[in-house]
Amino acid sequence: MTNIPEYSPRAMSTIDKLISPRQRKALDPSSHSPLYYQLYSLLKNLILNGTLANGALMPTEQQLSEAFDVSRITAKRAMDELAAENLVERRRGKGSHVIFKYTPGPVKAPLVGMLQEIESMARQTEVRLLELDKLKPPAEVREEFALDAGDTALRMVRVRSRDGEPFGYYDSWTVGLQKKPTARQLTSTPRLEIFRTQGLNITHVKQTLSAVSAPEDVAAALNIKPGTPLLSMVRRSYDAKEQLRDLMHVLYNPEHFQYQMDLTIDEI
Repeated sequence: MTNIPEYSPRAMSTIDKLISPRQRKALDPSSHSPLYYQLYSLLKNLILNGTLANGALMPTEQQLSEAFDVSRITAKRAMDELAAENLVERRRGKGSHVIFKYTPGPVKAPLVGMLQEIESMARQTEVRLLELDKLKPPAEVREEFALDAGDTALRMVRVRSRDGEPFGYYDSWTVGLQKKPTARQLTSTPRLEIFRTQGLNITHVKQTLSAVSAPEDVAAALNIKPGTPLLSMVRRSYDAKEQLRDLMHVLYNPEHFQYQMDLTIDEI
C-alpha cells in the first residue's frame, strides 16, 4: 500500500478540498522535470482552471512541504514561479493570494443521449477506479452546478475496458448523493443504478462531442501514446427539476470505441 504524506490539521483544512490524495502522490522524484516545477505546474493548473479563484489564499510553503513531502526550498521555488508569472501576489505577513482572474470559455451546443444505452454499456464493460474523493471543483464546474466557493462535490476518475482493452477515460463530478459510493459499488454497478438507489433520478442527458489529443495521464491509462487523437464527450445529467447533478468528461480511444446514433424521422 502506498503511503500518503502526513501533514498538519491546518494544512489539511486548506489542501484537502483542493488536491486529491492521487494528486498529492503525483510528484515523481525520478522524473526529468524538477520537483519544484512539477509542484508549480500542479498549482498553476488549479489557478488557471479556477479551482483557486481570484483573491484566494494560497497554501503556505510549510503546508505544501508537508502535503507533498518536499522541502521548503522546493515549495518556495514553486511559489516564486507562480509569482513571477503574475498568478499570485506574495505579501509579507499576509500570505500569498491568487491575482489571476478566471474567465469561463464558451459553452458548446449539447447532443441528447440515451439513458438506456449508457447503463447498458456500463453493464457490459469492466471499470477500474482511479479516484474517488470529495473535493472542491474548478470554477467552471462550480458555476455549472451553482455551488458556492467553499462547496465540494464527488469526483470520480475511472477507466473502462472491454475484454481487457481500455477504451474510455471517465472524469466526473457529482452532487446530490446522500452518501459516497464505495469503490466496490462503482466497479460492479452502473452509476445510474447507484444514483437511483440513493433517490437521485436522472431524467435526461445532454452531450457535447469534440476531438482532442491525449494528455500524458490519459494516454498512460489507455495504453496509448501521448497526443493520440481521442473522441471527447462532455455529458451533463439532470434530474426531474432540471438541476444538473452529474458532469462527466469522457475521452474515448476511437480504435476501440465508436459513438453511433440511430434516429427515426420523428427524432430528427
